Amino acid sequence: MKQFAEHLRQQGVKDDAILFIQLDRLENEYLRDYHALYQEIMKFRREGEMQYIFLDEVQMVPEFQKAVLSLFEQEQLDLYLTGSNASLLSGELATLLSRRYVEIAMLPLSFAEYCKLTGAMPSQGWNAYFRYGGFPYLPQIEGEDEKRDYLQGIYHTVLLKDIIERHKVQDSYVLESILRFLMDNIGNLTTSKKIADSLTSFGRKTTSMTVEKYLCTLEEAFILYRASRYDIQGKQHLKFTGKYYVVDTGLRWLLLGNRGRDIGHILENMVFLELLRRGAHVFVGKLGDSEIDFVAEKGGSRAYYQVSASVLDEVTYEREFAPLKKIKDNYPKFVLTLDTMPMEDEGIQQINLLDFLLA
Repeated sequence: MKQFAEHLRQQGVKDDAILFIQLDRLENEYLRDYHALYQEIMKFRREGEMQYIFLDEVQMVPEFQKAVLSLFEQEQLDLYLTGSNASLLSGELATLLSRRYVEIAMLPLSFAEYCKLTGAMPSQGWNAYFRYGGFPYLPQIEGEDEKRDYLQGIYHTVLLKDIIERHKVQDSYVLESILRFLMDNIGNLTTSKKIADSLTSFGRKTTSMTVEKYLCTLEEAFILYRASRYDIQGKQHLKFTGKYYVVDTGLRWLLLGNRGRDIGHILENMVFLELLRRGAHVFVGKLGDSEIDFVAEKGGSRAYYQVSASVLDEVTYEREFAPLKKIKDNYPKFVLTLDTMPMEDEGIQQINLLDFLLA
């Protein structure tokens, strides 16, 4: 919000046309009544002039929507809200504000943003970003133990406040077990039944209904994102299976450690998040017995992606390129790898993954 306010100033908007209220600050405690908040903003209003109102942590004001809906009626007023998902999830916001808003979903830093923030060359920043992820404060922390403490704080805050307290979760161990299972199975198709059966086999008896409920809460809290399957040949969405990806690979490192065999899964997770950042709807492609890692749709167009650490091995090359060759439409097709030698095969472009992330 502060960045956007500064952007407005750079566009010529004067300071006295911008009102920024941080509702979690003690000096603004008197504004945590929606009548008082409304009156404060109306005192700021000047007829005939465009004004910009920023309300940070709006969920601190009980029944804030009453003030907001009245402010919506004012002409030449642009209103921006942030709310912690611990107290205000997007589904509830839609109900409270009758969908009269545009939601901007935030993700941790992309690799391009990470390099810009740190000033690091891509080759220098890659290892740290790959391991620790893109939460914005991480580049300022030096030691690995300190980075782990920071990520641990984020994890516990979201898990304890946004999920366990909010949803009154009775068995937090099962919830964490589900999360660990999914982080260990990034890139693998799964169902709630498969997760329940796996946990039960390890001595933690649970049901697919319980798993389904916890999966919904993990998605609501933006820890996990689901990519459903799409039948490319039949042109239909398949409801019951899909893949899950974590909001930031640093959390995966926190829970599972650094494991060399998981490089492909981490890269796949990164590409999924990058496609989301670029505004695409992302699905897992099914074509007969073959699978396409991602089908990305945006603006009536489509692109297909395969992700692999390397395709220098002949068997891996065939595994990644063959499914794309079976697709008979003319949409672009890509294979993203860490290999540095770009190539093309039957119109399928192989691109270096870092180049893709920086594009």
